[in-house]
Amino acid sequence: MKTIYKNAMLGSLSADAVSMPVHWYYDTQKLDRDYGLLTGYVAPKNPHSDSILWRSSYTPRNARGNILHDQVKYWGQREVHYHQFLVAGENTINYQLGKELYLKILQNGAYDSDKWLARYIECLLEKGWHQDTYLEEYHRAFFDNYAKGVAPSNCGIDDLHIGGLSHIPCLLAGLIETGVTDLDGQLLQVERHVRLTHRNQYVSEAAAAMTRILYSLGEGLDLRKALECHAKPWASTGQFDTWTHFPDRTVIGRHLTMACYLPESFTASLYLCWKYADDFSAGILANAHCGGDNCHRGAVVGALLGAANGVPEKWKEGLTNAPPLI
Repeated sequence: MKTIYKNAMLGSLSADAVSMPVHWYYDTQKLDRDYGLLTGYVAPKNPHSDSILWRSSYTPRNARGNILHDQVKYWGQREVHYHQFLVAGENTINYQLGKELYLKILQNGAYDSDKWLARYIECLLEKGWHQDTYLEEYHRAFFDNYAKGVAPSNCGIDDLHIGGLSHIPCLLAGLIETGVTDLDGQLLQVERHVRLTHRNQYVSEAAAAMTRILYSLGEGLDLRKALECHAKPWASTGQFDTWTHFPDRTVIGRHLTMACYLPESFTASLYLCWKYADDFSAGILANAHCGGDNCHRGAVVGALLGAANGVPEKWKEGLTNAPPLI
């Protein structure tokens, strides 16, 4: 069982890293022009011809909200890549935090939400801890609340973005290592964790479904059977089968959103898991090529395909700063 959960974590990290350079391309013609056909990890390029970072702004109230550090000067500029300073095979900020969460669980010998919140705050307030230019809305809102003097346990917001699932593979891998092997225990800790930052029904429901699917894989069920059991609220197996006859960019782009919003982004992720149930590499590359919020769909696609099939060495070897696995 430990191997399956480690592969889920490594799979999610791989899916994020391969998507990172083409993250948030909503014009797939521009994606193809700028990157061509991806076959592995590549570095991001500036300019990002589909970037809308110029629309974003964040001004911290005080030092307790200063999480952008030197990156703030790029906000409001056109064609800036969201992850411009990351290297090939490096993870975006949510997954960097996921790796830190895994290590924190191992260090403590158990999951402790208060200790995690303290570490989360410490990481993002430390200048140079990360080199990512873009931080999602939930980070900005959390630290704006923190800057107001709100207790960390109450700083989370109602956020329905699929980025709320990005820590789950790392969290579950840590829970398994520290002896939380029962489904009820995993569901309790997953819900507790996601609600620290994402107090949203759809995030909670998707997080629970993802936990149940991974648990079923650990119990020996194959991926499509696990999806039959636990994906019904998002799509039927008949819908998944029908969609497999269309190009992925028709399904994710016309039938289903390319964007980050749950619940539809979770359905899009599960569709890719269904179609590529037996092929990890094909699945994470298809997810990357669909554009949109492919990095955060990767939490689902990479984790489930990794748990079901294992993660090929080329993806593990190319990851930058992969967590040590015991």
